[in-house]
Amino acid sequence: MADKSIIGADLGATTFPVERGKIREFANAILDDNPVYQGDDPVAPPTFTMTTAFWPRSSDTPLPDLGLNYARVLHGEQEFEYLKPLKPGDTLTGRTKISDVYEKEGKRGGTMKFIVSETSFTNQDGDTAIIARQVLVETSKAAS
Repeated sequence: MADKSIIGADLGATTFPVERGKIREFANAILDDNPVYQGDDPVAPPTFTMTTAFWPRSSDTPLPDLGLNYARVLHGEQEFEYLKPLKPGDTLTGRTKISDVYEKEGKRGGTMKFIVSETSFTNQDGDTAIIARQVLVETSKAAS
């Protein structure tokens, strides 16, 4: 049975500036030559906030034990909800929380555990700019 007690668990926050040069670097890294990312007043590419996956997170509480065997965890899904464009000069704070936990029977047998996290990125004005959702899947046995 999926442990629903972790729903709402805080996975921490990170704050970072949106910089013109970093927008260009990110667009170049994903091989997107759209001029909207290269000009004097660029907007950030849609997946720009994924760079924060590698930034340290701060939190008043330690990370919760999600009860996962990471040898059997897959990245199941990722989605973004865009509410405001990201522009140079913005400062974003992303806070991640667990929003759902559930189980399903796999087509090849065994139970799969799904953990959904949601990161809300707010700008320097306190407005939510992007909501990113991610689903992790833990299989009941190793892939064969």
